[in-house]
Amino acid sequence: MLTRQGPTYRVGMTDEQTQRQHDGHAHGHGHGHGHGHGHSHGGGADGTGELSDLLDLDGAVLHDYWHAALDLVTATARGVAEPHDGPDLVVDLGAGTGTGALGLARRWPDADVVALDVEAEPLARISRKATDAGLPGRVRTVVADLDTGWPAELSPVDVTFASMSVHHLADPSRSLRQLRAQTREGGVVALAEFDEPLRFLPDDLGVGEPGFETRVMEVMGRAHEESVPAIGSPWARLLTEAGWTVLVQEDLRIDDRAPRHPLAGRYARAWYERLSEGVGDRLSADDRATLAALLDDDGPHALLTRGDLHLHGVRTVTVARA
Repeated sequence: MLTRQGPTYRVGMTDEQTQRQHDGHAHGHGHGHGHGHGHSHGGGADGTGELSDLLDLDGAVLHDYWHAALDLVTATARGVAEPHDGPDLVVDLGAGTGTGALGLARRWPDADVVALDVEAEPLARISRKATDAGLPGRVRTVVADLDTGWPAELSPVDVTFASMSVHHLADPSRSLRQLRAQTREGGVVALAEFDEPLRFLPDDLGVGEPGFETRVMEVMGRAHEESVPAIGSPWARLLTEAGWTVLVQEDLRIDDRAPRHPLAGRYARAWYERLSEGVGDRLSADDRATLAALLDDDGPHALLTRGDLHLHGVRTVTVARA
């Protein structure tokens, strides 16, 4: 189930509301995964193939969230566009395996849709996925590292969508200023970021000490403070400082208790396997044993076959106009 908490930020709010959103909508550091700048949220594990699998599972299992996020982006962009004036160039920044890019291609059938990522391996899946989705040739891919600047051939941009990617950039504020300079007047950017960690597990797993997932999130949060310090940035404020006008900021709450999606167990397992590779050595001995039990596909506590999964968390979408 997905519920919408908001919109929490709209043009025309009072000064007090604006200040609260600019200064108080900080995001938690204990989140788990996303797609984007070619980095893992599991704490540093390499292996882009495993990350690509995780991104595909995220798109499949969190189907309702993705639809809501992309619908919000397209509705907001259409609301500020000239009548009957669709976008010419749409960029999915940090596209991963293309869940966002393919969704945008469906919503804007006449646009040039570009999936941009620093890693070639995830992008290689997009052409096949586009064909399977009945969208052959609709999405082109570009490999680029935005820490070295915006690709000259991608200008002017009408719509940019960035899901869990901007916080991976070395200097997000600088990159948002560069993107503003490459965006057509009246064009929009949409940032989707975590508001709180996506979680999977009950407090008592039947193995190990209760509270395992909370302790794991705390360990991940400390790792992210070291390696990805931009996680939790006040994105509305950074966009404003970079020259954008924030139009809407909306919390999309994911709350799927006992998920029925057949890939939910695989999604949880892939997430925790990435975590094991990234920060497993930072866990206590007891929590490492619990993690091993969860990843033991033949054991009684295996993530693949648990009936008590509960996927819940918040992702926040912030849309701004050039």
